Amino acid sequence: MKNILKKQKIVIIDGATGTELERKGYDINDSLWSAKFLMENPTAIAEVHKDYLNAGSDCITTLSYQATFEGFKNRGLSDSESKNLLQSSVTLAQKVRDDFWKKNASNNRIKPLVAASIGPYGAYLADGSEFRGNYGLSEDELISFHERRMRTLLEAKPDLLAFETVPCLIEAQAYVQLLKQFPLEQAWISFSAKDGKHINSGESIKECAKFLDNKEQIVAIGINCTAPEYIESLIKEIKEVSSKPIIIYPNGGAAYDGITKTWSTQVNTKEYGKMALMWYQKGASIIGRCCQTTPDDIKQISSWVRNEK
Repeated sequence: MKNILKKQKIVIIDGATGTELERKGYDINDSLWSAKFLMENPTAIAEVHKDYLNAGSDCITTLSYQATFEGFKNRGLSDSESKNLLQSSVTLAQKVRDDFWKKNASNNRIKPLVAASIGPYGAYLADGSEFRGNYGLSEDELISFHERRMRTLLEAKPDLLAFETVPCLIEAQAYVQLLKQFPLEQAWISFSAKDGKHINSGESIKECAKFLDNKEQIVAIGINCTAPEYIESLIKEIKEVSSKPIIIYPNGGAAYDGITKTWSTQVNTKEYGKMALMWYQKGASIIGRCCQTTPDDIKQISSWVRNEK
């Protein structure tokens, strides 16, 4: 990630995967959400990865956000089957990336990265808890929950980890402690926010960024799956206490119902390229999109990033 930022102004990450599969006609209403396609239809996942790379992504994230040993066990899978599925999320993304690179290495592109997605504890609960953060778990309990999955994903050798949609500071603290077991690995941490100053637990984004600022294994701090209207303020808050690269990938702006697994409205993202440029000017250097967005949104970013390099 750092190497790409040395060579170009921003890193373009990908956009929605689950809702993109839904847009393509697949049913994702499941406790495993899009992770069920690791079992049922990995080709569909590969199509989404390829679409984002073609749209201009410098980094794609694996479909492991809601993939956990516990979740797979509830579906009757053994530990070895669960391990294979988790690692397949990485190897699948790597193969799509490598196939893409064979055809595009001479296209003035930088070889894209594969980030292994690790969703919060609330994603496993599949009830929208990642938008509240009120788990009632200790840091040690969160470490215990995440450790085996993190170790399993890292064995597949992704380029980095993506700790996404983190709703509370204690979970970020657990991730930092876990990373110490893997001193050569790096990760970004992106929080989900309820407004322009607070993450979903109610804690301030400034407090979170300040905690992470001196953590060497954290290569970027930011926000994902949050309404675009809050992003400018959140960037400002992070910049005041941290010098790390800022990563942002907001959703389409609608509210998510964790019980029905539906979004409140459809959204219009025709102006996303302009919004992304403004966020870059305000201080974000790693930009993509989250739920309810498509490769077209990534194309809008790529159109001005490639022209400005």
